[in-house]
Amino acid sequence: MKGRLLPAARQRLLEILDYTWGIEQADKYLSELDTHLNRLPTDRTSWRAPLAAVPGVRFSRFKSHYVFFRELPSGDIGVITILHEKMDLPRRFSEDNR
Repeated sequence: MKGRLLPAARQRLLEILDYTWGIEQADKYLSELDTHLNRLPTDRTSWRAPLAAVPGVRFSRFKSHYVFFRELPSGDIGVITILHEKMDLPRRFSEDNR
């Protein structure tokens, strides 16, 4: 992936592995997610701003997950967290963005 995965994002990736239905499915999903993450720095059409209360943070939707990130001075992105759509997004984002 171009950019950085912050600690909470790394933990969320491990959780995705735990909640998928087998290694093949997990590998496929994570490979597609990696492709999505690699496109983010240059494909700004998928960028969304979650709240004015969180300046500089953007998100992008990938299948059933939301990827929250900041643009880094280098032009890459720093992934703060990756949350499933069924999670309590405000609470989980707040926990992961400390």
